[in-house]
Amino acid sequence: MIYTMTLNPSIDYIVELDTFELGGLNKIQKEAKFPGGKGINVSQVLQRLGATSKALGFIGGFTGKYIADALKAKGIDAQFVAVQGDTRINIKLKTGQETEINGQGPIISEEELTQLFQIVEQLTARDTLVLAGSIPQSIPASIYETLAQMVTQKGAKVVVDATGEVLMNVLPHRPFLIKPNHHELGELFDVKIETVEEAIPYGKRLVEMGAQHVIVSMAGAGALLFSPNISLYANVPKGTLKNSVGAGDSVVGGFLSAYMHTGDVEQSFAYGVASGSATAFSLELCTKEQVEALLPQIQLTQV
Repeated sequence: MIYTMTLNPSIDYIVELDTFELGGLNKIQKEAKFPGGKGINVSQVLQRLGATSKALGFIGGFTGKYIADALKAKGIDAQFVAVQGDTRINIKLKTGQETEINGQGPIISEEELTQLFQIVEQLTARDTLVLAGSIPQSIPASIYETLAQMVTQKGAKVVVDATGEVLMNVLPHRPFLIKPNHHELGELFDVKIETVEEAIPYGKRLVEMGAQHVIVSMAGAGALLFSPNISLYANVPKGTLKNSVGAGDSVVGGFLSAYMHTGDVEQSFAYGVASGSATAFSLELCTKEQVEALLPQIQLTQV
């Protein structure tokens, strides 16, 4: 089973207006609500690609109930820890340009955190845990490191989509997959990375530091895969960028979906890149049909 962990989920509230007048009355032209959070996005992508997962994390209040109900309606299994506060709402205000207003999220108690650990303790060597997204301020910043250690000691795989020190600290636990973009990769080593050539030595270094597989997203310039025995570049298929939200989560979901069926890292990398592109070329998360239509355009070359 693939488990996805979203410690600070949200309702993503998308609001579109022709113009926005600060201090005045503004009327919404279009609006939409979605269950949000990187781990939840990975679960949704897996479900769309025909793979099963279970979503873990914290939810609370009427907003948390919305997320639980929305995932159930989509056929996605979940086992959330109920907390006292309300799950946050993140507002994405579109007025020609996009403005984001993110909520803080509820305070997580020690008892609630213990309940989450008890769920994770039940994972076995056949399972995979995806750790993705932000960490609530009330939880220790070392939570990903703690969870990675818990599951890897059981022989399970851990996938981490995080940044900075949080990502660096899980490397000694040999994560199965990490997925920084080129900006995040540069931040890890205090350098500026803009080209594929500049990214290569640092992607390889992450493998040397413990990661089993590293995917580096290069936005419109493609993506890179680094593993102990191979380094690959994947091009971006042709399409019109419509939406960047969830594209990185789709890369993770696409990779894991393919790896479950094939066990082949190269095929999984190509499928992940096609999945990320399919989401970027759509107004919603990718579908299996969209991914497989783009897959023939993905060419892998050694670097």
